[in-house]
Amino acid sequence: MRTSRTRSLVWLLAAGVAAAGVLAAAETADAARRGASPAKTAKSSTKAAGGYRTYAQYEKDATAYWQSVVDQRRVRIAKRNRGEPILLTDYVLAQPPLWPGALPRRPLPPATPGVPRLPLTSHMLTMAAEQHGFVPQRPKNDLEFKRAYASAATAAGLTAQQAVRIYAFETGGNGTYDVQSGLTHPSRKARAISSAIGYNQLLTPNSIGLMAAHGDRFLAVLQAKAQTLTGAARATMDKKIAATRKMVAFCRSVPYQWAEHEKLSQTTRAGVGIHAALFDIDLGPLLQTQKLVESIAFAKNKGHAQPLTGAELEMMNLTGDGNGIDLVTMPDEMRSQVPTSNFFQRFGYERNPIARRTAVVSALYASMEAKMDRISQLPGAVELAGAFAEAEDSLVTAAAGSRRAQP
Repeated sequence: MRTSRTRSLVWLLAAGVAAAGVLAAAETADAARRGASPAKTAKSSTKAAGGYRTYAQYEKDATAYWQSVVDQRRVRIAKRNRGEPILLTDYVLAQPPLWPGALPRRPLPPATPGVPRLPLTSHMLTMAAEQHGFVPQRPKNDLEFKRAYASAATAAGLTAQQAVRIYAFETGGNGTYDVQSGLTHPSRKARAISSAIGYNQLLTPNSIGLMAAHGDRFLAVLQAKAQTLTGAARATMDKKIAATRKMVAFCRSVPYQWAEHEKLSQTTRAGVGIHAALFDIDLGPLLQTQKLVESIAFAKNKGHAQPLTGAELEMMNLTGDGNGIDLVTMPDEMRSQVPTSNFFQRFGYERNPIARRTAVVSALYASMEAKMDRISQLPGAVELAGAFAEAEDSLVTAAAGSRRAQP
């Protein structure tokens, strides 16, 4: 969401989205890639095709390649900060070397006692209650959450086109508000692969950062709703407000940096518990909405005045705002020449089929748009579109009533 977060966020989000169903886009991606002659030329070398005799040989070339990606990314960031145009030569134009066999597993960081390496929904709920006294008010069903999300998103200026297409891409078109990455397509073999949750697949550090930055506004929304309640409902809301205030204070106990939020999410039970706010009918829609709103604000701050399409906003959601703005503002004539590897960290790219198979930016866009077109027709996406239509109608009706009430 902020440029200081980008490098850590990229490979995590990329891996989560890849497992959320992007394999279905392979045929479209391959067709688009075949039309991109620069990428075809770049992939023609023996080593790029995986012709290595030893892993050590591959590792040497891969290390050098990915360092060049980092170096060129720094060049582009510096030029953008100075207001200078980004040129084709500011990207790595060769495709990355490929290892034809199975890649070795990355070593896991040391586990913190009492904190699971990959918390599941049940862990998040348990630790929220234990550490913060927070028990989310769950919706009666997913439609109730969709309506709350559509209302919050519409009020914040998000469009149905943006929200529905991102929902379709991230969740496979039928995902629920509490679905965890890797579990968007239920099966006996399905396993959670990251902490990403919900319609826009927020990670735990996302939730911590959003609560730290916007906690006062979230509390104001809860307090305004509390004024409309009485009896047991008011008591429940007051308890939620107290717990939320405690959660906000915890999130602000460290500097506002992605690395600090990530550390809280990986080493503390209280950090894990923050993510349970996504399951709440009041806080969840606000968090999911604010994640996208921040990306739109980032693009505007970087001089991109045009409204973002669903695919463009998802590019920022997928690769992080710093990389995403690069993808959004890239001229069409460059998109067929720039490899997708420029926008990922090495380990995210190596485990992301869509990034590897599309090869260049133009094909990545084509693959994403094709999947969004197809998956947006599934029942969950259609239901979300209907919720947005209701929210937009309510907004229009409210605005008309306000005009009539004016003297």
